[in-house]
Amino acid sequence: MEMLKKFWPTPFKIKEKDIASFIIQLVIFVVVCAVIGWLIGILSGIPIIGLIFSLLGALMEIYGLVGIVLCILVFLGIVK
Repeated sequence: MEMLKKFWPTPFKIKEKDIASFIIQLVIFVVVCAVIGWLIGILSGIPIIGLIFSLLGALMEIYGLVGIVLCILVFLGIVK
């Protein structure tokens, strides 16, 4: 569990059953991942380093998905 808190610290700031902190953390994950994904999408069009940015984009999507799932689990009280 400490490893999860090390890589995804923001979901653990959510208080159980507190909708305001839950919504704020979800918006942060969605907006940050969308902006970075948009930038990576633009940079992946560069022929030489496009593969690297494509892989980086895929990792960012996985990071965002795991973060959102952790937000939901912490909100429901399943993970503490």
